[in-house]
Amino acid sequence: MGGQPDGTERAAVRRLRAIRNLGLMAHIDAGKTTVGERLLFVAGRTHHLGEVHQGDTELDWMELERERGITITAAVTTLAWHGHDLHLVDTPGHVDFTIEVERSLRVLDGAVAVFDAAHGVEPQSETVWRQADRWRVPRLAFANKMDRVGADFEATLHSLRTRFPGHAIAPVQRPLGVAGSFVGFEDLVAGRRVTFTDRDDPRAFTVEEGLTPEGLAARRALLALLADHDEAAADALLGDRDLPPPELSAAIRRATLTGKLVPLLCGSALHNQGIPQLLDACCDWLPSPLDVAPPPATTPGGVPVVLSAAEEGGPLLALAFKVSLLDERRRFVFLRIYSGTLSEGDEVWNASLDKVERVARVIRLHAAHKTRLASATAGQIVVVLGLKEARTGDTFSDRARPVLLERIGGQPPVITQAVEPAVQREREPLLEALARIADEDPTFRAGEDPGTGQLVISGMGELHLEIVVERLKREFDLAVRTGPPQVLLRETLTEEAAGTGTFERALDGAPVFAEVSARVRPLPRGEGLRFEVAPAAAAVLAPHGEALDFAGQGAREAAEAGALEGHPLQDVEVTLTRATWRDGASRPFAFKVAAAAAVREAAGRGHPVLLEPVARLEVVVPDAQLGEALGAIDRRRGTILEVIDRDGALKVITGEAPLRGLFGFATELRSMTQGRALFTLRLDRFDVAR
Repeated sequence: MGGQPDGTERAAVRRLRAIRNLGLMAHIDAGKTTVGERLLFVAGRTHHLGEVHQGDTELDWMELERERGITITAAVTTLAWHGHDLHLVDTPGHVDFTIEVERSLRVLDGAVAVFDAAHGVEPQSETVWRQADRWRVPRLAFANKMDRVGADFEATLHSLRTRFPGHAIAPVQRPLGVAGSFVGFEDLVAGRRVTFTDRDDPRAFTVEEGLTPEGLAARRALLALLADHDEAAADALLGDRDLPPPELSAAIRRATLTGKLVPLLCGSALHNQGIPQLLDACCDWLPSPLDVAPPPATTPGGVPVVLSAAEEGGPLLALAFKVSLLDERRRFVFLRIYSGTLSEGDEVWNASLDKVERVARVIRLHAAHKTRLASATAGQIVVVLGLKEARTGDTFSDRARPVLLERIGGQPPVITQAVEPAVQREREPLLEALARIADEDPTFRAGEDPGTGQLVISGMGELHLEIVVERLKREFDLAVRTGPPQVLLRETLTEEAAGTGTFERALDGAPVFAEVSARVRPLPRGEGLRFEVAPAAAAVLAPHGEALDFAGQGAREAAEAGALEGHPLQDVEVTLTRATWRDGASRPFAFKVAAAAAVREAAGRGHPVLLEPVARLEVVVPDAQLGEALGAIDRRRGTILEVIDRDGALKVITGEAPLRGLFGFATELRSMTQGRALFTLRLDRFDVAR
């Protein structure tokens, strides 16, 4: 930080050390939002206990969220705890809104994974855990609902260790009692017993020094587990000595920051148990911006750049990780600032778009409540008004030394639905509203079907599109009609094949010629679409201006158009193997047509087949309705993978089925079980249509 005095520099570093950017992530109904509400209350950020079932939470601020009791959009807030500045993001638990989790984890330094102690690891909790792995986010685990019937801390620990073998799950608390007799826990790190005294007050608990014999054994097991990941713990174990609480806590922090160790805590958010201790753990063991490696970056030309650690006095570096209209139809751009300072009125360089934008306002959010700031500095998450062209994933950096951070990718939509205005004069306002929603959500698409002229919307599931339609009615005052949902198919190839495309004709009396050969071959599932240009083809095309670019465009457009029914090719490698340039006749644009023809011919010879989205599903059903549920899955072309017992009277069915066969399944299941069954699914893969 240049010529700043040492005292100022130390103050800036202390501010960064005190920041915790963390997210809450979980399967739907694990109690994640209730955990967030209790964190806010205990920290003094709110003065009432918001309840999901009463629709008065701070974090679920949208009217639709409060009505349905689910989180739809990630809510950002800030709170202070024991000298730390926590930026908290509550992410959705429903698979249809997984992009909210993805882009939040992209910019967070740590996370708290919440699990229902009666159910352990559930499908969506696996999904968000993998997302956290992808972005290398250190995390804590919290076994919630310890006071409910069927809660089992050991079973939850077992499921975590079974499902996530790449992490060492370390219990740092041992529950005292279970279900209705859950009264507290033993703090294995501090060596004391915590007993809750008032279920209506999360701050009401007593502390007694010392551990039970079972607690001492659990503490020794914690030290043994930690010894595999921390040198100080290993030395203590080999020397047959204990680690004092501060040293043990420091060892847990070091191992947690590597991402290898995940401390497991317990409590009940609904009944206000274990929340202050969870806040302490977030501050003690999750990273500050100075504890994590700078994000990967490149120059605009693609050359890797090694970034320095976060600092307030450095050049500006920020990532736009979300664009939202909130509730005012104005564009709010969510930024994570990695370096430098951002002030109201600043002109900033959008390195992704190669243009200047102006910051009109800097805002700190508490869900939908806004506080205007003069400036924000490195390590903070803020919202900015005035960035009219910024998109999700854009990088703001120093114009003199521009760098680009890795963009945030969203999964392609898997379901589509026709939509039309109730009256024709509202078609243009509808198009504008859909464009605004697509600006917010990278997993949503809207546009006209070129074959039918219908306006279609595409998203991640039935609920996703249902929420979009509701937003059109409520936020944009547009009455719309919708058609039945349809899945979006893909195509793939089953054999390697080759083809040649030739463009040869006279234009304005002059001959124009181009010839390209292409090879296509199938790839394993999940590999996507891959393009390559063989050296022989590149050597011919590269010297002739835009010929190589035109050929690439033609090949990609042909692949997007498919080879069977017009669906995009997937899990296929396309290679342009050869090109012929004829002096005096060849023109760069002609190679676009030739390359497209070559890919079409090759793909047609590659025995194309349809791919459809396949979902992994989990059904929790009363034992008495097990047969009916299995029959319903079978009728929808599903495959049963596993049936296990849960809590005696319940069965858990794990299976998979084509997504298009699951439309309306949740309604059917609720009807046959009088609302007692639970159904969740997540997109697993695209596979050959049955």
